Amino acid sequence: MIMGVITTGIISFILIAVNIGFGSTFLKTWSRSWVIAYFVAIPAILVIGPQIQKFVDKLFKEKIHEPE
Repeated sequence: MIMGVITTGIISFILIAVNIGFGSTFLKTWSRSWVIAYFVAIPAILVIGPQIQKFVDKLFKEKIHEPE
């Protein structure tokens, strides 16, 4: 959850800064975008994350070598 706050905060900050600049509405626009991003990202991570982990585990499954 903390990683989600930090990540969505950084990404939304950069995208708002690039797209509208640091005008008088920056903080209002950024905070609104940050909240929306957070409430989209966290459920997506909780739903998609385990599926991605299973996929990665299958791709990089370590073979256990038994001693001879």
